[in-house]
Amino acid sequence: MKPRRYHGLKRPKLRQSWNKYNLYNLFRALRPQFHLRNDTTFFQQKWKAKGLLRDYHGEHVVERKWVRMFSRRLLSVANMDTRYMAKHDGSELAAGRGSGQDRPPNWSVEATPQRAMTPYMLMTFAPMERRLDIAVFRAMFASSTRQARQFCVHGAVKVNGKVMPYPAYRLNPGDMFQVDPDRVLYATGAPKKVGKSGSSKKSSSGDREEDDAEAALEEGEAAAEEPSEAAEAAAEEQDPETTDAADPAKADMKPTRKQIQELAARAKSILADNETLGVGQKRKLRQFVKDARPLLSRTGLPGATPGEIADELATMVAGLNLSESSSSTEEASSSSSSPPASSSSAASSYDELTSDLSESERKKLERRMAEYLREEEENPWDPSKPYLTPWRPRPYMSPFAFIPKYLEVNHNVCAAVYLRHPVARLGSAEVPTPFPVAINQLAFNWYLRRR
Repeated sequence: MKPRRYHGLKRPKLRQSWNKYNLYNLFRALRPQFHLRNDTTFFQQKWKAKGLLRDYHGEHVVERKWVRMFSRRLLSVANMDTRYMAKHDGSELAAGRGSGQDRPPNWSVEATPQRAMTPYMLMTFAPMERRLDIAVFRAMFASSTRQARQFCVHGAVKVNGKVMPYPAYRLNPGDMFQVDPDRVLYATGAPKKVGKSGSSKKSSSGDREEDDAEAALEEGEAAAEEPSEAAEAAAEEQDPETTDAADPAKADMKPTRKQIQELAARAKSILADNETLGVGQKRKLRQFVKDARPLLSRTGLPGATPGEIADELATMVAGLNLSESSSSTEEASSSSSSPPASSSSAASSYDELTSDLSESERKKLERRMAEYLREEEENPWDPSKPYLTPWRPRPYMSPFAFIPKYLEVNHNVCAAVYLRHPVARLGSAEVPTPFPVAINQLAFNWYLRRR
């Protein structure tokens, strides 16, 4: 179960998460000094070090499972210069020894340069990196290990082409895992803004107007459904033997009703997502949502025709005059068979706007417009997605944007290959950890003692 204070600020615990509070805790985290004090025993030092590291490395994994997963084998490799090895065969290292041809050490140097060490102890939690959920997090397909675990349990992760619902699955070298692209876009993209209905207090009159418009639209939808159901019931109760003439066929108003609902939803989404709208534009949009209620109710009346409703809807959309809602205006005009703007008038307006530009500036503007249209086609606006569209990375993501060397990731298809187990090299280790070597050494000794 997730702790209540997962990202606490008073008693901070470092986590495998992109959360902004976790970033703040990482920024202000100090190097632990309890292993340098004389008032703590060796057992206490190992216990504290184990607690610090377990809060970061797989805190969602039960301790007994990690103890079974722990291995005292620390993998490492030696750095080999391929150019040097191709040029020499190793005999030059032994040339001149004992014959006075070797170089004597320079004893006049006061400080001997410190040699780079291989941080073996940073590999303590290397077996944890084989878990599927942690590998998904390391590949930047999820914003935290808990979210990666959720993706696995919900069947959004495949290993070698098969759905793997077990987040504890240990990857082998050569395994390829893939995550549903929509889940990755949701995890790494900017979140949608919380709607006004989620807050308990209404801060402004604009919020109240939006709530009134939404309530009116819902009432209009219910009113549109009720007359149609009553008419169907009356038609079922009517006796065909007493009817002199057949009733005229009722027009299908479902497409028109759906169009009104879509335009109202689009207007509400523009109000929620767009921050550049003026006060007058917002007031027009709220009034449009409110006026859609009687229009939606009329679609359920027996004498309603799609042409009349469409004409009134086109008149309402034309009265908005919003640049942000141009796409909705085009949809309404096309559906209501209103005459589109002629190409000649569009060309003349374009010439008037670019009359003061030189030929090079006009070509640059055309290239920029083509690039913008291509970007809009590749990254469109889609209110049905659970993340903010057009897609952009979530805030505070850049400090965590790194991929370990033992993974080969392709973000275009949201797939990665587990190349090999992480290893330690001269001066660095491939297991990401925010704690120094001494703390990892104490934790390694703790689990080494308990094996």
